[in-house]
Amino acid sequence: MERFVIAVTRTCGSGATSVSKILADAYGIDMYDRKLLQLASEESGISEALFSKVDEHMKNSLLYRISRKVYNGELIPPESGNFTSDENLFNYQAKVLKGLAERESYICIGRACDYILQAYPNVLKVFLYAHLKTCVRKEAKRQGITEREAEKYIAKTDKYRRAYYKYHTGREWEDPYNYDLCLNTEGLTYEQCARVIEYQVYERFGVPMP
Repeated sequence: MERFVIAVTRTCGSGATSVSKILADAYGIDMYDRKLLQLASEESGISEALFSKVDEHMKNSLLYRISRKVYNGELIPPESGNFTSDENLFNYQAKVLKGLAERESYICIGRACDYILQAYPNVLKVFLYAHLKTCVRKEAKRQGITEREAEKYIAKTDKYRRAYYKYHTGREWEDPYNYDLCLNTEGLTYEQCARVIEYQVYERFGVPMP
């Protein structure tokens, strides 16, 4: 089977993790999200705890709102004072994603994977979204919180993802031109969403439907 990557970008509460798990199980491939931090830690020698700390810190930072550092593939050397900067941590995650694409098929959730692998063949770039009310209802149920709390959580999470994507890619997160497939998950089961994506993989890359 040809190697392929499904790069999933998503709005909070759209069900992307559940859809991605179904796809990973169906194809028998790995799904990378937070797991990517571990691999980037191993690649760089920077502790996973620091990756996680910076990853969490940036969610509450003003940096993404006031500046931009578009990824260009370069790594900052260990002797630099910026070796453990958020920029370099992103760079090492990107290096891992590229290395994985050379060796295996996989699914990646977030991390601007669609942009990082834009020059690679057999990458399906997917954007999953749903109406806010649907996302709020699902997120409230998933976390066991009120819908008001869920709405605030979604607004904060999507604001961060939008800024993170802009900072590292220079692109607008919700621009459909960034993606091969934009899928509204509302009104569909997660299994049905997975089937739509599988059909796209088959039509574009010739990979058999699982």
